[in-house]
Amino acid sequence: MLHPCFHADDELLAQCETIRQRRSGPGGQHRNKVETAIRLLHKTTGLTAQASERRSQADNLKQALFRLRLELAIHHRTERDLDQLSKQLEKSEMWKKRRRGGKISINSVHLDYPAMLADVMDCLSVVDWDHRQAAEILQLSSSQLIKFLKREPRSLSLLNQQRQMVGLNPLS
Repeated sequence: MLHPCFHADDELLAQCETIRQRRSGPGGQHRNKVETAIRLLHKTTGLTAQASERRSQADNLKQALFRLRLELAIHHRTERDLDQLSKQLEKSEMWKKRRRGGKISINSVHLDYPAMLADVMDCLSVVDWDHRQAAEILQLSSSQLIKFLKREPRSLSLLNQQRQMVGLNPLS
């Protein structure tokens, strides 16, 4: 099953309720008269994301979509067994071009980041939150995996919560 982070924008938007709102703040009269703020509600999961910092509704929609992908990556798990996940990661062009010599190269604002984060969180979930085992499957060093998760602090926080629930020590 495909994680929602991997869906094209139009497919993901079809799974959402889009709420347009007015917001106060910088931007003057334009901002106060036009519904440029966007709030997305993912109907299946109940997760939400919003953006209102831009003057353009289209720009706010792009930002809200990116934020929703991050929310989904962190909080929504896709049912995959270890073999499925390993095969998908092995075939993934996205992972092939971002991973070299046990290191991963991606910025947390890059459009591929939420999808990669979803893969990492699914992998951690499959191996009961054992970061060393997940790093091996992802062909990364443990330190690189932790460094990747620190780019989105909520993912590291979730990892530590889950580790404590299964009796493992938290990571820093």
